[in-house]
Amino acid sequence: MDQYSVLLYYIYSPIENVVEYRDIHHQFCVENNLLGRIIIAPEGLNGTLSGTVANCEKYMVWVKSDARFAKVEFKVEEHHKVAFKKLYVRVKKEIVHSELGVDPLVRTGKHLEPAEFKKMIKEDKDVVLVDMRSNYEHMVGKFKGAITFDMENLRDLPDHIQEIEHLKNKKIITYCTGGIKCEKASAYLLEKGFENVYQLHGGIIKYGLEEGGEDFDGKCYVFDGRLTADVNKVNPVVISKCHICGDECDRMVNCANPECNEHLPICEKCGEEMAGACSAACKEHPRLRPYDGTGYYQKSTEGYKPEVALRTRKNTKKLHIIEELGFCE
Repeated sequence: MDQYSVLLYYIYSPIENVVEYRDIHHQFCVENNLLGRIIIAPEGLNGTLSGTVANCEKYMVWVKSDARFAKVEFKVEEHHKVAFKKLYVRVKKEIVHSELGVDPLVRTGKHLEPAEFKKMIKEDKDVVLVDMRSNYEHMVGKFKGAITFDMENLRDLPDHIQEIEHLKNKKIITYCTGGIKCEKASAYLLEKGFENVYQLHGGIIKYGLEEGGEDFDGKCYVFDGRLTADVNKVNPVVISKCHICGDECDRMVNCANPECNEHLPICEKCGEEMAGACSAACKEHPRLRPYDGTGYYQKSTEGYKPEVALRTRKNTKKLHIIEELGFCE
C-alpha cells in the first residue's frame, strides 16, 4: 500500500524567468502525480504539495538540484492519502501576499530553531509571542499566551501595530504555520522600531515535528484537505468551540455556501445537520455545495489556465512554448 506525504516549504531566492519556470515546474508535478498549490514569484517559491512518499522525495531532490533553491527546507508530514484534489502552479508578485514593502533577503528577524524557541519561551521572562496568522487560523490553535490580531491576512498587519507598540522594549518572537509570513512580518517590525525581533524558523509545523509541539494549544490550521493538523504531542488541549452548538470542537470546516466560505469550527453532528453550512441562511443558499463530511472545497479553477497542455517536446533537451504565457493571478 502506498504511503503519502504532505510537503510545506518556501524559499526567498530571486527568479528571473518566472513564467517559463512556472511552466516547467507545473509539468514536473503533472508527470509525477503531485497535487497542491505552488506560488512562483520574482522573490522565490512557496508551496504545499502532496503525493506518494516516493514522488515527494523525487520532487524535493528536483527542486534542490536548482542552485537557486539548494537551501530550501521542506517540512514533511505523513498522511493516509493525497491531501489535495487538484494542482495549481501560479505566478504572483509575492510568494506571500503582504504589500509590506520589505525584503527578507535584506533584513529580517533572528531565526530561532525549534529547540532554541522552546528554551527561550520557557526561560526568558522578557519574551512576547506574536501570532502572524489570520484570525480563523489562531481561532483553532495558538501558542499559550500569544498575542493574536483580528486580521484577515498579512497585509492587514499595519492596522494592528499599535496593539503592540508598548512592547518595543521586549523580545518579540513572531510565528506562523511554516515560517514564511514571519520573514516579512519580522522585517516589518524591525522597520517600525522594534529592536529585538525573532521568528520561529519553520513555524508551528517544524516545531511540532522536532519538539513535540509542547504548549501549542489546539490544532494548526493548514491549507490542504486536512484543514487542521495535530501539533502538540505533549500537553494538547482544545481551545475552539463548535460555531453551531457551542460544544468543544477543533474540527475546521469551510461553509458549504460558496459566497460565505467562512472557516469555522463545526462538529460532525452539526455539520451533517446543517449540510456543511454555518447558518440557516447559508443552508438555504441556491448554490450550496454538496457536503461530503470534510468541509473542504477545492477553489474554482476559473481564471487559471496552465498552458502546460500546449507544450510539446521537439527534442529531449529543449521545451518549446506554443503560446506566450501571461501572469496568472
